[in-house]
Amino acid sequence: MTVSNETKVGALTAVAITLLILSFNFLKGKTLLKSGNYLYAKYTDTKGVKISNPVYVNGFQVGAVADIENADPTLQSLIVAIKLTDVYDIPANSIAVINENPLGTPSIEIKLGNSKTFLQQGDTLQTAESKGLLSGVMDKLGPVTAQLEKTIATLDVVLKNINSVFDPQTKNNLQAVIANVNKTTESLVVSSASLQQMLNQQTGVLAQSMNNVNKFTKNLSDNNEKISQTLTNVTKTSENFAKADLAGSVDQLKLAIGNLNKLVDKINSNDGSLGKLINDKTLYNNLNNTIKSANILVDDLRVHPKRYVNISVFGKKDKTGPLMAPLADSVKENQ
Repeated sequence: MTVSNETKVGALTAVAITLLILSFNFLKGKTLLKSGNYLYAKYTDTKGVKISNPVYVNGFQVGAVADIENADPTLQSLIVAIKLTDVYDIPANSIAVINENPLGTPSIEIKLGNSKTFLQQGDTLQTAESKGLLSGVMDKLGPVTAQLEKTIATLDVVLKNINSVFDPQTKNNLQAVIANVNKTTESLVVSSASLQQMLNQQTGVLAQSMNNVNKFTKNLSDNNEKISQTLTNVTKTSENFAKADLAGSVDQLKLAIGNLNKLVDKINSNDGSLGKLINDKTLYNNLNNTIKSANILVDDLRVHPKRYVNISVFGKKDKTGPLMAPLADSVKENQ
């Protein structure tokens, strides 16, 4: 029996279409022979979950959505079939939650429980509704909104109190305060202009002061060698003072002062010739009388020289008596 080419082409086309359909379903997670480890979860809202969406446990993909079926004609209950990639020990009280992703594909996360028994092939997971990103934000904004409402009510009360406090007199006082603030602002503007003038880099007082400081530091820099030499001399002088026997010199000075004090004490006392000469009035009176007698003798010798020396052959002997007091001119000369 001969098969025509048209029959062969038709058969090959049918086989290719069948393989394409099977491959497409396989990529989507469907298989004609429903083999593998399946778990089921019942939801009232699948939140856009589709076949082949991933299923995670602690961020690790353990399977994918294999099928979605309606449990009743009213679509109030939807059953999601989850095909696991391997055999896993999932506690019986684990919960399957749908995670929405506004920028990507939604997924199912299995939150593991603490039960000692594990789910078997074909068991149904417990489910819970996920609030989603917007719901979580709204939940966080709820207390803030309530607090904001309280704040607005308090602010309304405060504004009412302010309106009741601000009578015409108070408003006039407030206007006067504002006028004073304007004057203060004008004064600040003038002060800032003065400050700017003072800070002027060319003619400002601060610039001149800085110039003087620069000149002073330049002079110090120019005379650095002299200053260093002066400091060296001061250092040497201080070293010489440090090396000098100041203690011995002070001790010698104390000894000399002690000896001088002893000498002064002896002079003040009647012991010794110098003490008697200074303190004994008898010696002074005797010395004074001696000087007076010497003056009388000199005056008498000057007035009556013939009494002491007679060199005249024919002259007469001076028979006048001796002087008993010095002459007036001698007393004036002595004075």
